[in-house]
Amino acid sequence: MSAPQVIAHRGASGERPEHTALAYQLAVEQGADVIEPDLVMTRDGQFVVRHENEIGGTTDVADRHAFAARKTTKSIDGVQTTGWFTEDFTLAELQTLRARERLPLLRPANTAWDGQEPILTFDEVVAIARQETVRTGRVIGVAPELKHPSYFAGVGLPMEDAFVAALDRHGLTAADAPILIQCFEVGPLQRLKARIDAPLLQLMSVMGGPADRPDLTYAAMSTPEGLSAVAAYADAIGVETGLILPRDGASRSQSPTPLIPDAHAAGLKVVAWTFRAENAFLPLEHHHGDAPAAHGDLTAYLKAFYALGVDAVFSDFPGMAVAAR
Repeated sequence: MSAPQVIAHRGASGERPEHTALAYQLAVEQGADVIEPDLVMTRDGQFVVRHENEIGGTTDVADRHAFAARKTTKSIDGVQTTGWFTEDFTLAELQTLRARERLPLLRPANTAWDGQEPILTFDEVVAIARQETVRTGRVIGVAPELKHPSYFAGVGLPMEDAFVAALDRHGLTAADAPILIQCFEVGPLQRLKARIDAPLLQLMSVMGGPADRPDLTYAAMSTPEGLSAVAAYADAIGVETGLILPRDGASRSQSPTPLIPDAHAAGLKVVAWTFRAENAFLPLEHHHGDAPAAHGDLTAYLKAFYALGVDAVFSDFPGMAVAAR
């Protein structure tokens, strides 16, 4: 059995502002196998790399007087959100902005790089992976996540044709391409399955269900029957850690669920998300002290998942995930 892969979640986002060249390059330096960009769309139909289409928290847009009037409130997958949205800007406008640390209270050291790095395009992240592949002699993969495709289709910015065109352009459509395509929705993955051979990953969280399938919950998708249905179109599942090691009311880890063996029996690989070092994100038994921003024992938590047989992990601290592996 091959060693689990380490996927750098938005780059080494525990140590640099997420989705920046700095974060991706540091992740590869630390030994990550794959770098992960979240993809949202611009008004002119280009893919840019941001955690959400709302960019008030991850860029300096709020400081740009020229864009003050673009602040608005929208419903994104049923959640009312106020701020500035990528689909209201052209790529050229977004490229004038600079990235900012998304969690400054938990990661104050990362604010040292605020204002330095531009917003990247998907093409630029692919280019970073290819440059780092040449530099290191290791194949560095990319794991793009299509964010809110139903929402974007509803505002006249359908993602799939543009995404397939981008994959074609980069030669990333084959079954052995160094790519892993993710989405929380079901329909986009099913349609991509019919168009490309590249590996597809169905994302699942502890709560809720796919935005495009109100009849379906992630809990139902985690059963043997649900996993069998997922395996008809996806190669892997990307699951929140609580679907594998649930937590009780005090946030202590409980006994593992049968999700990993059930998924493997269905022919699916299992990727767990997201491994972060801060107490705020770790189960209680791995806390060091009481401060939410203090680092707990991420290594022990990672080793528990490796021992359970996960095929890959998403981590904001890829260096620690590589060392624990």
